[in-house]
Amino acid sequence: MIKKQIRKIANHFGYELTKRRSEVATENGVELYRYCKPDGSFDYERYREVQILGNKRKIANVWVLEENIAFLANYIQKTQGKVEFGICHGTRRGKEQEWFRKHLGCEVIGTEISDTATDFPHTIQWDFHEVKPEWIDAADFIYSNSFDHSYDPKKCLNAWMSCVKKGGICILEHTSGHEKATKLDPFGAHITQMPYLILTWGEGRFFVREILTAPAKGDAIHYSHFLIIQRA
Repeated sequence: MIKKQIRKIANHFGYELTKRRSEVATENGVELYRYCKPDGSFDYERYREVQILGNKRKIANVWVLEENIAFLANYIQKTQGKVEFGICHGTRRGKEQEWFRKHLGCEVIGTEISDTATDFPHTIQWDFHEVKPEWIDAADFIYSNSFDHSYDPKKCLNAWMSCVKKGGICILEHTSGHEKATKLDPFGAHITQMPYLILTWGEGRFFVREILTAPAKGDAIHYSHFLIIQRA
């Protein structure tokens, strides 16, 4: 009776009460925050709005460490030889591409979904789930510490790997801070789950070549690793 009265009052003022859906889906230690419209369909505009607001709120913060980028640049040179083009996804202030350019001496660009992208050198405003035609088979390497910001990690990683040259690599920085899904960071998984997920998503097109331990990490981070994903 009380529920009916509340629903009637809500309807009178133009609102409709619906059963709340669980926003975080959890399965086998993997979490995914779901941006759902009332009818259950994907709410892309909400995702985009959350990411842009989060970017602007944290615009002064820099997650990436130059020591780690220098370490990765050395690894890339040893395993890939001379490189010409790299992409960094979800870069906020653009330090990733700045430091890769410094240590590799090649063209490296960054993407950022927020309109703040144009405030930083070598950065374009772009949703990293999508691919520019000129990127296909063009990148020697891709790097990101923002994979946890993906609303669809399978779609996202396949998009990235389509841009990597055959034999090229994608580097995902994965830390203890990437284990839980939130509205801002919709994908969460423990590091031990990642190789299985990547192999499943890739269906033979790419694989985890190795997992490296980052030489430096923030004080609040328990572990920080680099998943080296190679295109077959």
